[in-house]
Amino acid sequence: SMAGYQEILTDPSYEGQIITMTSPHIGNYGVNDEDEESRKPYGAGFIVREASGLYSNWRAKESLQAYLQRFGLVGVAGIDTRALTRHLREAGAMRGVVSTRDLNPESLVAKAQASPSMNGLDLAKAVTCAKPYHWVREGGRWLRRSLDAVPPLQPREHHRVVVMDFGIKYNSLRSLSLRGCQVLVVPAQTKADEILKLEPHGILVSNGPGDPAAVTYGIQSLQRLIEHTAKAKKEKQTVIMGICLGHQLLGLALGGKTYKLKFGHRGGNHPVKDLTTGKIEITSQNHGFAVDAKSLPGNDVEATHVNLNDQTCEGLRHKKLPIFAVQYHPEASPGPHDASYLFDRFIDQMKERITR
Repeated sequence: SMAGYQEILTDPSYEGQIITMTSPHIGNYGVNDEDEESRKPYGAGFIVREASGLYSNWRAKESLQAYLQRFGLVGVAGIDTRALTRHLREAGAMRGVVSTRDLNPESLVAKAQASPSMNGLDLAKAVTCAKPYHWVREGGRWLRRSLDAVPPLQPREHHRVVVMDFGIKYNSLRSLSLRGCQVLVVPAQTKADEILKLEPHGILVSNGPGDPAAVTYGIQSLQRLIEHTAKAKKEKQTVIMGICLGHQLLGLALGGKTYKLKFGHRGGNHPVKDLTTGKIEITSQNHGFAVDAKSLPGNDVEATHVNLNDQTCEGLRHKKLPIFAVQYHPEASPGPHDASYLFDRFIDQMKERITR
């Protein structure tokens, strides 16, 4: 993305990864309190061509450099990021190392090679919330309130949504709240029965980092939630929506398989075709794994979206149950808003079923 470095840095899906920006001039509008997508910056490092020493924006509170220093995240400037990107485009996603102490090339290469591969790596545990919370807006600010009991729906709240936090971005929570949802967020390891005790009309399975196949506890909870929805009458069914890692976890829970992409999809300009309407969306993406569309049980599940760059699966839905998911980010932030209608689809499916 040409802009949005703060949103990218605070996307938990980048946990464990060195982030490379291809726009050559980064930091010129500083950092502010409103554009955070989580409680802190993630990632293992930040690489840019030129870091702006000056910043100018009426909302800015500090420079990008000061922000990285405050959270102890290493940043590197003066790198030809276009050349680095071309190299990754040929070789695929690679392990890397950044050091300010060890300057021996052979030692550094050995450290990079010894670092863990993303295959089999569960990083959701590292980024999920520690305990459940209620996402609310008070005094013009978004706040996390402790969740001790199921709060009653307020007059402006029409649906209760439980968010399974595998690395949620705040804009997903904002998008739901602004559409009249009461938003309750639970840790990734929360059991299905505990989620159902919150009496949700809908469940959002969030984005997040790492290998989806390693998140076995999430897959098991989703299988139980899917069984519950399958047994319920239509007016009692819980609508389930997945985003990014949530899409992959739902694909696995429904009987499909996932695999690691050579390059991964990163950035704010990926073209995706909706197979149900024929429309094209320009989407924001951040993932290194994909669902194998051919592995989905065809009698019950179908692919709904496809990436026009490499034909990978970008969406799925259950043919009989109110379950759907996309591989990209409808909440964007940063990125285009072509896909924000998916939150409206989530709301509409809950409206069809609410009798509680």
